[in-house]
Order: sequence, then structure tokens, then C-alpha cells
Amino acid sequence: MGWIILLAMIAAYLGYFFIARYLQRRYLTTLSEVDFRAGYRKAQLIDVREPNEFKNGHILGARNIPLTQLKMRHTEVRHDMPIYLYDTNGTRSARAAAVLKRMNYTNLFDLDGGFKKWNGRIKHG
Repeated sequence: MGWIILLAMIAAYLGYFFIARYLQRRYLTTLSEVDFRAGYRKAQLIDVREPNEFKNGHILGARNIPLTQLKMRHTEVRHDMPIYLYDTNGTRSARAAAVLKRMNYTNLFDLDGGFKKWNGRIKHG
């Protein structure tokens, strides 16, 4: 009997995960590093990691608006320009995109694989 409950919980989790991924694709475009590089200079480049992570290294030209502060600081983000988001691996940037979408932001993009996959120029400090 316990294994049936466990299987039901796993099925519910997987169902939620796949539905969330499907809905996310409707408003967030995940870009390869090549495509991300091609467009981020004409967009708002936002690192949604925490300040200590940002100081240890970030994409040149990025500004730091941590996911934990995004609801309070969303007015720093313009509605009229594309928004390029990234974090360490893509999880927080997807959540940040969901927050921004609820605030009627559009043109949301994130870096496939996040900062850990970035091979471009990095600034420390």
C-alpha cells in the first residue's frame, strides 16, 4: 500500500514538472551560448544569482538583481528591451522569468546551462 502512495507522489511530481516546463516555454526562450552572445549586448543582461556569486565572476556587462530581490527591484528592469537572464545553471533564471512574466514583462531569454557553461569574457569583483 505504501508503494502505491509513493508512486502516486512521484507521478504527481513528474506531472507538475512537465506541465511547468511546457508553460515556461510559452514565455521564456532558452538560448545557446552562441545565440545568447549574439543578442545580449542589445538587451538588458541580468544575473539573478546572489551578490557573493556575482562578485566571484559574472558575464561582462551584467548587472546583479538576485531572484530573492526581483519583486522589490523589478522597476529597474525596462519593459521596452529584451531581457537576458542567467544564473549558475538555469534554474533561478527560469523562476525569475516567471516572476517577470507575472509583471507583464515580455521578450524573456535565458542562457542554456547557465553561467557554469559560459565560455565568454568574465569580470570579477
